[in-house]
Amino acid sequence: MNTTPASPSRADRPGGTPVRIGVLAPLSPPGWAEAGRHLLAGMELAVGEVNDADGIAGRPLELVVRDTAADPHRAAAAMDELAGLGVAAVAGEYHSVVARAAAARADALGLPFLCSSAVLDALTEGPTDWVARLPPAQSHGWRIYGDFLLGAGHRRVAVATQPSVYWASGTAVLRDHLAPHGGTVTAFDMSALTVAELCDALVAHRATALLLLVGHPEPAGPIVRAVRADRRLATVLIGAPAGQPELPGWAASLGDDGAAVPFLRYLPEQLTPLGARVRTALGERLADAPSFVAFEGHDTIAVLAEALRSHGTDRADIARSWAKVEVEGTRGPIRFTRTPGIGVWQWVWAPVQVVDRDPAAPERFRVLHTG
Repeated sequence: MNTTPASPSRADRPGGTPVRIGVLAPLSPPGWAEAGRHLLAGMELAVGEVNDADGIAGRPLELVVRDTAADPHRAAAAMDELAGLGVAAVAGEYHSVVARAAAARADALGLPFLCSSAVLDALTEGPTDWVARLPPAQSHGWRIYGDFLLGAGHRRVAVATQPSVYWASGTAVLRDHLAPHGGTVTAFDMSALTVAELCDALVAHRATALLLLVGHPEPAGPIVRAVRADRRLATVLIGAPAGQPELPGWAASLGDDGAAVPFLRYLPEQLTPLGARVRTALGERLADAPSFVAFEGHDTIAVLAEALRSHGTDRADIARSWAKVEVEGTRGPIRFTRTPGIGVWQWVWAPVQVVDRDPAAPERFRVLHTG
């Protein structure tokens, strides 16, 4: 765990007592550390921009970063610690189950929490004014993925899954969406099957698509390699709606096998002028093409900075600002509303695409479907 200054100090930047924002991100295994790195990079870039523009009423903005390592208990403990440190609000987290634990503590502590990148519909047990969220709810994005599958002619869908509320929720969304169109979704528990047994089951099931509702790099990588190598499954589409192929580590570990695996990405077909500028700056910071997660990080800080400037640093006032704040984000105008079935303040909706890596050039993405 560490406290991370947002950016190098400069003589012309704001002075005084910093306004501190807590950050939760998976920065070490078994968390998806690559996603955490992109999330944090976007936040740090935005904090630097805020401080270049006189900070928060002349006070510098500072991030207090805590590594969740994809552990819900660690995230809940971090929320307690950050509340004690006097942060004005907490932001971040990529893993949905971890964000749910953080949101529960935020509600109990009266600590504003802006969820940057986790999509589980039931982020809280009931309605709360303390939590807001940028990414679209899983039921929204995964139904769009279901539309893509139907449009591509896939009715016999298999999912390789692991025990998790998030994976179970995604399976249910897909099953409910495909069923009225004659589609079926059959789940194969990878805690009980070998990769070879999964391949045999796909043949027996006559699946036309296999979705990876599992962790990366294990067991997603071995599953992809095995299915690609099995001639019986040459025509089976491999998909990963949770977005595993978005980050460079996927292509680095799987090479050509990792191409043509459609996934959900929360970017518009055309970035705003702000988004285009941020994309360039993020590319320099990351030395990689920025993922949608990095843009989510940047937008998170932009929202919180506007809330702090317009409503002050009192926690209750920040929570009340969700209904009023409007920000021009990297992916479009951001405002929060109450949405049926969602217990938190929600941006309705971030843009949604289904994309894959181009087999002819795996560093390039192809847009296959938009929602």
